[in-house]
Amino acid sequence: MPEALLQVESLHKRFPVSGRRGALLHAVDDVSLHIAAGESVGLVGESGCGKSTLVRLLARLLDPSDGRILYAGSDLAEIRAERFARHPQRAAIQMVFQDPTDSLNPRFSAREAIAEPLRLLQGLSADAAAARVDTVAQQVGLPLALLPRYPHQLSGGQKARVGIARALAVQPRLLILDEPTAALDVSVQAVVLQLLAELRRTLGLSYLFVSHDLNVVRLLTDRVAVMYLGKIVEVGPSEAVFRAPRHPYTQALVSAIPGQGPRIKLTGEVASPIDPPPQVCRFHGRCPQGEDRCAREAPLLRRVGAREVACHFAD
Repeated sequence: MPEALLQVESLHKRFPVSGRRGALLHAVDDVSLHIAAGESVGLVGESGCGKSTLVRLLARLLDPSDGRILYAGSDLAEIRAERFARHPQRAAIQMVFQDPTDSLNPRFSAREAIAEPLRLLQGLSADAAAARVDTVAQQVGLPLALLPRYPHQLSGGQKARVGIARALAVQPRLLILDEPTAALDVSVQAVVLQLLAELRRTLGLSYLFVSHDLNVVRLLTDRVAVMYLGKIVEVGPSEAVFRAPRHPYTQALVSAIPGQGPRIKLTGEVASPIDPPPQVCRFHGRCPQGEDRCAREAPLLRRVGAREVACHFAD
């Protein structure tokens, strides 16, 4: 296995439930994952599975309940989120958010938005920051003539480029991309995705790419991690996982891609993430292959060939 740039070990995030004393919602439950230098890893799963919580933990916007987030020999989980905002490692891990409109300050011009992290994290002089803004704007294909404009004066694609430029300004090693094209028109999505692929190649970046669009994940990632109710249930090379998924939940997800064969329709109710019984498989009750054992013994994520799968019956 290549040396990990980011190593996540037994990460948990539990939220107290309003009105239910002592009850906890297990949004991220014992997640372990690694991202190698220069690697693009996809993170997929249905809404509510914990993807957004996980990426906010990794970006240190939320504090974990337990677990480690190892980067460059340091455990970032030990640094409180409010202190990490100005920590030296902040520059190394940057996030591109889902909606470029919501993530940009309407009172900042494009130039000011891109320059802000340079001021906060690197303390560059005004001239040095201006030069860096010009450089990164050119890298993302944002015309310099647009830099004085405010978000309401920019198109969706232009705002997306500002968001990417803002993340790149401090020269990170890892970009966390949380549905970066979901708010864009289809034609603009393709252009932005091509830009992200080119930036990764030319700058040697690592990506954690979160998306509901499985075709995009298949094209733009080296490996993919599948998440269900707070847990990783399958991890492996993207092409192999999409061609021959091993976990029943992954099989159902992939079957929804047009042209992938007969659709697997899941029945039953999604289990509650509030204090789930540790001995029960999270997918039990919806799984087409479920047996009595699944209600007595939760499967561990284990090595199966070139991938890891949390299922008793994945061989």
